[in-house]
Amino acid sequence: MMNKAYRFIKARDLVMRGVFIFCAVFSIVALGCICAFLFANGLPFIGRVGLGNFFGSEWHLDSEAYGILSMIAASLYVTALSTVIGITIGLFTAVSLFKFCPENAVAPIRQMINLLAGIPSVIYGLFGLIIIVPFLRDYISPNGFGYGILAASLVLSVMVLPTIVSVSFDALNAVPKSYYEGALALGATSEQSVFKVMLPAAKSGILAAVVLAIGRAIGETMAVIMVLGNSPVMPKGLFQSVRTMTSNIALGATELSGDAATALVSTGVVLFAFTLLLNISFSLLKEQGGGKREKKRP
Repeated sequence: MMNKAYRFIKARDLVMRGVFIFCAVFSIVALGCICAFLFANGLPFIGRVGLGNFFGSEWHLDSEAYGILSMIAASLYVTALSTVIGITIGLFTAVSLFKFCPENAVAPIRQMINLLAGIPSVIYGLFGLIIIVPFLRDYISPNGFGYGILAASLVLSVMVLPTIVSVSFDALNAVPKSYYEGALALGATSEQSVFKVMLPAAKSGILAAVVLAIGRAIGETMAVIMVLGNSPVMPKGLFQSVRTMTSNIALGATELSGDAATALVSTGVVLFAFTLLLNISFSLLKEQGGGKREKKRP
């Protein structure tokens, strides 16, 4: 009987190990195929049209001007502003849930915040189109134009909130409670203990939340298309119709062909490079933080 049970457990472990290995290999193969497709189609096009043309500020398909500099700038502006707004609200929300919110209210509030992650992006875009854009146009915009970087940033800041709040809250909970109690014992207030002791101790997890939020913001498409205006011009203000790289790809993916379609693939190469640099930077920051902690240990 024991031998049968042992053989069953061993067979189950082998099957699950095979499943996990298959999933890992499949992920690597899928990533390799995507990279091969992007670089095989995008890099030759960039070399053919020239870096000056491709990274220029003019996007006119009729005159074969494929400059994406304006879209890169718009993507960076929208991502930066939405991340700043989202991190500010999300981090303070996580701190409030961690220490300053009544315990019986933490779970319901977290559940409601997590529900934001399940709302389709087109719903966020519709909300921004019907509520945020008219509000900005009528009450805030100096030129009477509601579309633009600010509208897209406000929508995206709400979309990244679940990621920032959940990851930051878990990072704070992972810090030993003795840190907080020790700070209180040394005479620090509750606020000082949280902001000067707990937050620095959880900075690795908070940084991960920031990276995930930036990745979500820079890769979002549908919601951005609906509130940005989508004019391929250099951004000069918060209330101006501009176009990001993701929206440029989505708008032309089903309509363009030939060199214009290949230009969209080349735009994907630039997006991939941004994501890669973001992940590398995060890894370097984590290694530097780990190295500093090791040096401080006696």
